Amino acid sequence: MNALRLSSRRVVPQAFKSFQSVARTKKLSSASSFTGFRAFTGTSSSWKASSGSGPSVPVPSGVETMDDYGSVDNAFYDDRIDKVAEPERRAFAYLMLTTVRFAYASAARLLVVKLVASLSISASAAALATADFDLSAVKYGETLTVKWRGKPIFVRKRFPNEIEEVRAVSMGSLRDPETDEDRVLTDEWIIVLAICPHLGCVPVSNAGEYNGWFCPCHGSHYDISGRIRKGPAPLNLEVPPYKFTDSENVQLLIG
Repeated sequence: MNALRLSSRRVVPQAFKSFQSVARTKKLSSASSFTGFRAFTGTSSSWKASSGSGPSVPVPSGVETMDDYGSVDNAFYDDRIDKVAEPERRAFAYLMLTTVRFAYASAARLLVVKLVASLSISASAAALATADFDLSAVKYGETLTVKWRGKPIFVRKRFPNEIEEVRAVSMGSLRDPETDEDRVLTDEWIIVLAICPHLGCVPVSNAGEYNGWFCPCHGSHYDISGRIRKGPAPLNLEVPPYKFTDSENVQLLIG
């Protein structure tokens, strides 16, 4: 029993000393690793990537680099393009940039062409912009109804007495004052749009209290000059743009 006690007294101190030695060694190792991250402890004068692909970078005196610990990330130098050593990669980059810019320019040009084409009038629409009519067969007192741009047009050949009648009307008695001379190019022909300005109905020719046009929808009466004389219509019948292309005033061009 005494021998056991004596043996334990000798072994325990030796084991404690061994544990202290190991702990001291680990502590010094950790302290040494930590000091590797501190600046102004080394004496390196330059740094070069461990892979050998990066350039030498000057390092201030007294600054310790991480290359000493084998933990440097060299991806910046490994992936960058060296314009001198690898000119073909630069040419490829220029080729890709030029291709993309050409595609952008082509798309912009196509957009401009489409926009200009949409603003330009088509051939079919241009053909419908004007309309020619021969009035040689129209007699005095008759009203010819033609179509221009999908709208009906009244063309009436007036008697001389009808012309004198409408020109004798006082402007003060008209809702939409307008002289007959301002509404015609020649005395005998009155040309108006066959649409009532009230609600868009088509008036009846040679009807109404003034023997001009009568709108059956709401009872508007127009004289032989196409001026509103009675009823709810606020304006006269519209005069379209027109002209005569011959000296006898029988070839009518509307538009």
